[in-house]
Amino acid sequence: MTIREGRPARRWAARTVFVAIAAVAALTLTGCVTWFLPAHTSSTSTPAPESVSPALAPFYQQHLVWTDCSNGKQCATAKAPLTWSDPSAGQVSLALIRQQAKGSKQGSLLVNPGGPGGSGYDFVKDSVGFATDKTLQSHFDVVGFDPRGVGHSTAVKCYGPAQMDDYLYGITPGQRGSDTWIAANTTIAKDFGAACATNTGALLGHVDTVSAARDLDLLRAILGDTKLNYLGYSYGTYLGAVYADLYPGKTGRLVLDGALDPAASNFDVTKVQAQGFESALRAYLKKCLTQKDCPFTGTVEDGMQTVSQLLASVERSPIRNSDGRELGANTLVTAIIYPLYDATAWSYLSSMFADVMKGNASVAFTLADGYNSRNSDGTYSDNSTEAFMAINCLDYSYDADPATLRAQAAELAKDAPVIGPYMAYGDIGCATWPYKTTVQRGPIAAKGSAPILVVGTTNDPATPYVWARNMASELENGHLLTYKGEGHTAYNKSNSCVNNAVDDFLVDGTIPPKGKTC
Repeated sequence: MTIREGRPARRWAARTVFVAIAAVAALTLTGCVTWFLPAHTSSTSTPAPESVSPALAPFYQQHLVWTDCSNGKQCATAKAPLTWSDPSAGQVSLALIRQQAKGSKQGSLLVNPGGPGGSGYDFVKDSVGFATDKTLQSHFDVVGFDPRGVGHSTAVKCYGPAQMDDYLYGITPGQRGSDTWIAANTTIAKDFGAACATNTGALLGHVDTVSAARDLDLLRAILGDTKLNYLGYSYGTYLGAVYADLYPGKTGRLVLDGALDPAASNFDVTKVQAQGFESALRAYLKKCLTQKDCPFTGTVEDGMQTVSQLLASVERSPIRNSDGRELGANTLVTAIIYPLYDATAWSYLSSMFADVMKGNASVAFTLADGYNSRNSDGTYSDNSTEAFMAINCLDYSYDADPATLRAQAAELAKDAPVIGPYMAYGDIGCATWPYKTTVQRGPIAAKGSAPILVVGTTNDPATPYVWARNMASELENGHLLTYKGEGHTAYNKSNSCVNNAVDDFLVDGTIPPKGKTC
């Protein structure tokens, strides 16, 4: 499985948590910071000169037309080839939004919140003050974009709300890991993939990260920048690293916060994430047990055992919610994982545990719905679930042989006994996908690139610190900045030490000293 750097679980397993940081912002932010600019009717970006093939020239020579769209921001749409190897085979639309520099502009700063499937457009539109601080907003046009397949761009489409509810929250028949259970989840996966293929069309085979990185170079050029300045969170770090590997000579200043390890297999990702979430859960329990309103008693180990028992209990006997949905173990794992992305959201976790201990499902569904972008009326606010699956199914290799799945499940149960069992069997989701991956995962060196700053948080549950260390060491010109603390990602949500180091790098090119820890 793969949990999203932004959300978990398919019915058969909590997806690998590539957190869309913007989703956590919805839990923890009471508002966003925006500055208002004088009104404009429209403006045009002149593309930077590029030497490309005649087939690509019409794309690289686009003039973006910006129009006012949201609280002083401006929006535009770019066109990219559906298939980069055959630019004549069709086009996709890429949605952009920008907040223009408040001071002396140094260029554009493209921002990606993670996912895969997170909307960079909405990230900048709704939370530009969470994505970047005032220093960066003074020096750069902050540009959010939706990658191909996502949100406001040409998007992956699979299910309507009712089908999505069943896909995300339904209870699979049979005992977890049994032949009956595996067969049921295989059918679920096949049906979902078939719906995605029917409702999306040819785009479904071209939403891989390599294609998105080529789009990123196109956006750089038509924004008028000769080099890419980029701030990528979570899955966005992988997108940035792939870009640097493809276009090392076009790298300006890249910051990759909450890094993935490009060399990790799908199972490696699942295992390290399961361990990361258990570590974060222990940190939550340690703090909770010092508070008088904590729903747990005894030691941290006692608390972990209680969580394990709760999961086993709803696995046996799901709790019915007032809207008819049933709270099973996978949905409860989703509700647990979501607040662990940010230590300031741990109070939500305490409220949820207290509610479930009373036999109620309401708070758990509120958290799971937030993770899954489900609205209170049963609709979904974005296509992040579909995009997450479609992109990951092309970015990794999968093996759904039952013997392999059971061996991996046993390993997860050993290394992460509370969360791990519910993150197993995730390969089922992509093993029958309509399009097969062509990616060979491995270290990314990005030879010849400019310096790249990698930021890692020591107890990040979704993108554990070891991945940041690995990425920084694999990159030929990678430099690691460490934040000693909790939560997913560090920039603009941890301390001034991290913020100043990132700002100094992006604005002035100053590389933090080797071993810099904040």
